[in-house]
Amino acid sequence: MQSPPPLATISPEGDPDGSLEPLREPVPVPVPVPAEVLAQADSVRASLPNRYCDPQIAARLFDEIFDEHALCDDLGINIVTTEHHAGINNLCGANPLVTAVVARLTRRVKILSLGTLVTVRPDPVRIAEEYATLDVLSKGRLQIGFVKSGGTEMASGDASPLHLREREWEAIDLIEKALTSHDGPFSWEGRFFTHPHVNIWPRPWQQPRPDFWAATSDLPTCAELGRRGMVNTLLFGGYEKTKLAFDAYKRARAEASLPPPGEDRFAYLGFCSVGDTDEEALRIGQKIAWFVTVSLKSAPQYNRFLPGQVSPELAPRAWRGSGSRAPTDLRAESLIAQGQMFAGNPDTVVRQIKEFRRRVGGLGGLIMMTRQGFVTHAEAEKSFRLAATEVLPQIQDLDRLEPLEQPDPVTVA
Repeated sequence: MQSPPPLATISPEGDPDGSLEPLREPVPVPVPVPAEVLAQADSVRASLPNRYCDPQIAARLFDEIFDEHALCDDLGINIVTTEHHAGINNLCGANPLVTAVVARLTRRVKILSLGTLVTVRPDPVRIAEEYATLDVLSKGRLQIGFVKSGGTEMASGDASPLHLREREWEAIDLIEKALTSHDGPFSWEGRFFTHPHVNIWPRPWQQPRPDFWAATSDLPTCAELGRRGMVNTLLFGGYEKTKLAFDAYKRARAEASLPPPGEDRFAYLGFCSVGDTDEEALRIGQKIAWFVTVSLKSAPQYNRFLPGQVSPELAPRAWRGSGSRAPTDLRAESLIAQGQMFAGNPDTVVRQIKEFRRRVGGLGGLIMMTRQGFVTHAEAEKSFRLAATEVLPQIQDLDRLEPLEQPDPVTVA
């Protein structure tokens, strides 16, 4: 691997009268991660040395992202904050900190924390305290999203991948009870967590609690989300996988004799680029492919060879395959055709969103993944403005969908 470039110094030659003190320490010159380093690394998550993370570049990116969040608040576009660890794909390793900044920076829009990795954090009660505080800071604009954690997060957080789902559900149950119990301390004696004294302050602004979301396309998990009434969102699903997930959710509610879910229980994370013309949007959308070609690069020990990551009956197939859930044809046109990207002029994007909604059987929320890969700050802000002023007005209050077909009566849980 190439060593980092030498540090440069700022010369005092611009100080003709000598009144300024010369710099005592060299000032780093921001340099992106060299392409050859990314190409040679077996994983850009968990194990890429952090000497390649230039803090000046990181600070600039945070400034730009917070400016984009402020713009979205002005435009009326809800905001999503995420969390990943020890990798080039995401600098938000502490979701509550970033979400707190966004809560104080904004005034109008909802904020979805998607989210604190509950299977890595050892104390769900502390997570409940953080979420309650965030809900108060935002004055009731918080939505709480749960993510099960990937293999690189397991390694970075020194967490066991075994019994991952069971641990996740117990953590969610404990968080919910901590957020909704207001009559003094209670104790928790569970399989994975023990808390003899739980009594969080402050309690959340929203009553009984902020809405719960989870990101998954795992069918048994989607079914459990349905029984719990949580919002189901997923990434890279495309038409077919997303419909399977949403059908599993609906079927589980029907089998439990629960009311049919509204469209607000379904959301989707899709790459999105809105331009003045289709050609402009496709050109910018193609820059997003870096998210797949580079930022998802992960060594086998973090995915298909991770104990407990897949069920025993699926393990042989997973070990023989790539272990990736990412799309393989990364041309913008192909991503659009697969339902994984929405890109074009505003009218084109409206048509794409309506078609996606129709084919998956309903959609209440679209998380626009725009500032990804090599998309610039200016390009992202332009896309957000066009989405707010010319796309969103056309997809508000859509007519009720007629079901394409009844969910296949397949048992998923």
